[in-house]
Amino acid sequence: MIESPHNEKLKLVRKLRDRKHREREAAFVTEGEDLLEAGLAAGVQPRFVLVAAGSGLEGEEVEPALLADVSSLGSGTRAIAVWDRTQLFPHTGKNCVHSPCLYLHGVADPGNVGTIVRTVDALLGGAVVLGPGCADPFSPKAGRASMGSIFSAPPVQAGIEATPEPRVALVAHGGEELGTLAGAATICLGAEREGLPDAVVARCERKVTIPLRPGGPDSLNVAAAAAIAAQRLSSLAMREVQADA
Repeated sequence: MIESPHNEKLKLVRKLRDRKHREREAAFVTEGEDLLEAGLAAGVQPRFVLVAAGSGLEGEEVEPALLADVSSLGSGTRAIAVWDRTQLFPHTGKNCVHSPCLYLHGVADPGNVGTIVRTVDALLGGAVVLGPGCADPFSPKAGRASMGSIFSAPPVQAGIEATPEPRVALVAHGGEELGTLAGAATICLGAEREGLPDAVVARCERKVTIPLRPGGPDSLNVAAAAAIAAQRLSSLAMREVQADA
C-alpha cells in the first residue's frame, strides 16, 4: 500500500494537473469509478490505477488521505487512473477526421469542450476537432464533462484545414436558417463572445444562425448551440435516409 506522499505515482498525478505536463507525458488523469469503467469499456488500458485503501476496488491501494490530497475534486475520490493518450488513437491515427464533424475555435472553457465531446458522441457519432485557443480536452474538468466520451470519441487537436468539406459556420447573427445544415460535413463554432474569426468563416460554404426569441439574450452558450446544431444535423440526415428508403 502507498503510504508516502513522495511516491512516484502520486507525484505523477500531481504533475498531470498541469497542461504542460499532460502534453509532455502524453498522459492524463481521470477520477472516479465511472470514468475508469468508461475507459475500460472503450478498450483502453490505464497506465495504473490508484484506489483508496479499504474501498474494495481493484488497483494499487493508497492511504485515503493521500489519495484525497492529489485529487482535483473537493470531496476526494476512491479511484484515480492515469492513461496514455496514444492509446486513444490505436487504429485510425490522431489526424484522421471523419464526418459529421464539429470544429471548435477558441472555446477555452474545459466544461464546454467536454460537454460538446459528449454531445457529438451521443447525437452524431462523429468527430470533434479542437482548433487554436481551445481548452485541453484531457483536463480533469473536460474529462468529467465528457462522461466517458473522451475515450469512445476522443477529440483531435488540429486546424480547420483538417476538417472535411463542406463546412458551415455557426454564427450568432445574419446566417441562414438551421435547415441549411443539411449535407454539412463540418459545423464550425467559436467562443460565445468572440465567435469565429474571419479566416475560419472564409473556409466555410455558408453561415447558419440559431433563431432566438425577440427581447431575450442575444447569444447561447457554445455547448448549448452545439447541441442544437448537432440534433438538427442528425434529424436532417435521418430524414434523407428515410426519403431514400
